[in-house]
Amino acid sequence: MRPLTDHTPKPLLQAAGRPLIEYTIKQLVAAGFNDIVINHAHLGLQIEQRLGSGHQFGANISYSPEGEQALETAGGIINALHLLGDEAFLVVNGDIATDFPFAELKNLPVDLAHLVLVANPSHNTGGDFGLDKSGLVISNSTEQFTFSGIGLYHPELFNNMPKGPSKLAPLLRLAIASGRVSGQKMDDFWMDIGTPERLQELDFYYTQQKE
Repeated sequence: MRPLTDHTPKPLLQAAGRPLIEYTIKQLVAAGFNDIVINHAHLGLQIEQRLGSGHQFGANISYSPEGEQALETAGGIINALHLLGDEAFLVVNGDIATDFPFAELKNLPVDLAHLVLVANPSHNTGGDFGLDKSGLVISNSTEQFTFSGIGLYHPELFNNMPKGPSKLAPLLRLAIASGRVSGQKMDDFWMDIGTPERLQELDFYYTQQKE
C-alpha cells in the first residue's frame, strides 16, 4: 500500500471519507461486540489518537502495541492474550471491508477456531482451505476458498507459544489436521484492501451506497 502507508497506518486509510477501521468498529458494535482490542504496529499511535477510548462508537477500546517490529499474524494475537479473557474471541483483520453479519458469530460454539471463508478473489485464485460436509475446515479440497481475515479463536490455540513474531497459518493447519477448526463460507460483500487500486474500488463502492 505504499506510498499511502508511508505516513498513515493502513487501518486509517480512508474510503468515502471515513477510515477503514471505523467501518469495522461500527459493524462490530452493532453486532454486540462492544469490548474491542486493537493490535497495532506501524504508526499505531495514530490509531490510538484517532479512536481514543471508542466511546463515540459505543465501544470500549483497549490497545495492544507491537512496536515498530511487527509480530506477524499469530504473534500479535499472542501479545494481546492478556486482554482477551479465557473464552473464544473474534479477530477481524484491519485491512478488509465487508458486509458480513458479525452477529452470527456472537454465541457460536468454538473448539480451537472457526474461520469465515469467501470465494477466491483474483489475487488468490488457489484459495486457502476447503470445507467438508460437516462444516469442518480442511486443508485441501477439490473446492478451495479464501480465508476472509475473520475468525473466532480459543486461547487454547496459542498454548505454549512464546511471545515474538509468529504466523497464524501453521497453527491453524495443525488444528485443522486434528479436526478442531470449523468454518463457514459467506457470500456477503468482502474486499481485501491490499493495493491502492482496491482502496479506490472500495471508495467507489461506499460512495455509491451513500447515494
